[in-house]
Amino acid sequence: CISLFLLSSLSSAYSIPSSRSSSSESYQYHTYQSLTTELQSLQENYSAILSLSSIGKTYEGRDLWMVKLSDNVVEEEDEPGVLFMAAHHGNEWPGVEICLFFIRYMVENYENNSLLQIREVINTTQIYLLPMVNPDGVTADTRKNCAPNHGPFGKSSSVTSYGVNLNRNYDDPWFLAYLSPVRYYLPMILPDASFNYRGPYPFSENETKAVKSFAESHEFSISISYHSYGEFIIYPWMHTTKQTPDEPLFRSVGENISAFNGYYLFVKNDRLIPLYGGTLGSSENWLYREKGTLAYTVEVGKERRPSDPQ
Repeated sequence: CISLFLLSSLSSAYSIPSSRSSSSESYQYHTYQSLTTELQSLQENYSAILSLSSIGKTYEGRDLWMVKLSDNVVEEEDEPGVLFMAAHHGNEWPGVEICLFFIRYMVENYENNSLLQIREVINTTQIYLLPMVNPDGVTADTRKNCAPNHGPFGKSSSVTSYGVNLNRNYDDPWFLAYLSPVRYYLPMILPDASFNYRGPYPFSENETKAVKSFAESHEFSISISYHSYGEFIIYPWMHTTKQTPDEPLFRSVGENISAFNGYYLFVKNDRLIPLYGGTLGSSENWLYREKGTLAYTVEVGKERRPSDPQ
């Protein structure tokens, strides 16, 4: 019940415009700085149930902000954990707004007696949100991050490109690219040729190292990573039609997400999966294999960055 409430709140968030936007104006997405300012303000006003911490810094020195929502927010409790992330890709901004809307909605309505379910969720769950995984990329409006790279495997003495696709940098199944050179290997090792360059080795980037370290010290029952666009939902394994041992549970939760937002759920053995192309080195595969987390990607919207959130 709690999971369904969380999923419904986050799934519906995409269609609700910010109170600061006007129907006659284009939606104003949050920059890294405006996000930082708002999160700090929320922490000051709702410190009893919201904590804000940095789990690391980017190559350019920006903090990776992690929000926790819980009734005993400074304690690590024996309660279900939920993780939401957005903006692995710096040119995909709607997920940031979804996470921020959800944070505001939960804390502003915690004391609302007509919405007691919100209080129940915060009192019985540890909710973590990383609204901007790739703040350097968001600032530069580029898919990858902005760290200088030195060629495949880090062997070159000169910088050959800038940026790694963070959602190809997790260690699962990073090395599988060698088994399929045409489909995966070449476009993922040629840093100048592809926006899917996966880096010289797994977890080579500050951002993915930070997520790895945080995830290894916490337990999450469910995770959702927001991307844009396409209006569909996917889950492990993201690089193959092979089913995980938890296929029935993945499908059941995924069907509930789909029921809320109307998005297409890619199920295993789905004949459309090859059209998506699969993902090597994704956060979802790694979280499931390493932590047993029911990890999903939700591709929101019909555009990468719509000017109208409705």
